[in-house]
Amino acid sequence: MRKKNYFAGPSVLPVEVLEEMRENIVDYEGKGLSIIEASHRGGLFEEMYDSCLSTFRELLSIPDDYDVYFLGGGATLQFTMIPTNFLTPGKVADYSKTGTWSNKACSDAQKLGNVNVFFDGKSSNFTTLPDPATVKPSENSAYVYLCANETIGGIEWKDFPDTGDVPLIADMSSDILSRPVDVKKFGMIYGGVQKNLGPAGATFIIMRKDMLERRNENLTAYMDYALHAKEKGLYNTPPVFSIWGVKLVLEWIKRNGGVAGMDALAEKKSSLIYDVIDSSDFWRSPVDSRYRSRMNIVFRLPSEELEAKFVKEATAADMLGLKGHRSVGGLRASLYNALPYEDVVALRDFMLDFEKKNG
Repeated sequence: MRKKNYFAGPSVLPVEVLEEMRENIVDYEGKGLSIIEASHRGGLFEEMYDSCLSTFRELLSIPDDYDVYFLGGGATLQFTMIPTNFLTPGKVADYSKTGTWSNKACSDAQKLGNVNVFFDGKSSNFTTLPDPATVKPSENSAYVYLCANETIGGIEWKDFPDTGDVPLIADMSSDILSRPVDVKKFGMIYGGVQKNLGPAGATFIIMRKDMLERRNENLTAYMDYALHAKEKGLYNTPPVFSIWGVKLVLEWIKRNGGVAGMDALAEKKSSLIYDVIDSSDFWRSPVDSRYRSRMNIVFRLPSEELEAKFVKEATAADMLGLKGHRSVGGLRASLYNALPYEDVVALRDFMLDFEKKNG
């Protein structure tokens, strides 16, 4: 029997996808070899890859004037690639510091150029966000940067700033395809796939083509977005297994109502847990209620001893990954697209029973 997986990443995948991988891992669609053995310069891989990119475009309604491809290195490599390409001399980059991942991105950018921090959530312990309407780019801004959903702090932008002619760049590693997004508002959207799209190893890049006109042209090969756009992400050997997994997850999302279906499911699942948290003083959410994440729900109990007991008993009940990140403590349940609704019901029932016995 499969255990219930609330890990923040790598994280739960649809059982149907895992079964399809198992069915085709040795002999891919009757072709006589595995997709992970096939050359990325050959038709077998390229057919799979093109199908993956096409489904991605369809689900997110990505306009034709945007490039879509995958790179390696995780979202962390993008913390460096973005300022290396776009934070050119004489320009400033506007960053929000809303939690661990945006803080790391900002720190890397500060080592490479002039950065303005337009919002720093440190004073609230990173539990709130600015009103998007108040976000204005600096004079001579190269881009405005934010992390759409902070997995560790459990905080999510519900709406996005209008930055005018200044490109808006967003890390959507952990909430991509969990809700509708107007891609046209962004110069670039990117993210690691291992939280909400597939197996670890690939990073998706969605970039408006005219962004390349703003870049530093004196770059080494792998750091240059223009080269990757020209080669469709295939300048070097891509993370084949991860991309294959993403393709299958995208097809699973399409079969299950697309983005609208995932959005409705995310609201339904997260409401189950937030309703328990808000039902009594036994539970506490540290996050500003206006910006609570639907993907990563963080919560506390009256004592760390009770939190340890909760994790221990949950693990014994085959519920994994409910311990909060080591940097903040507490508890966390990640409710990504692939997590079955029934597993969220089981967590809700476990929480109610735990409160009854320990409250």
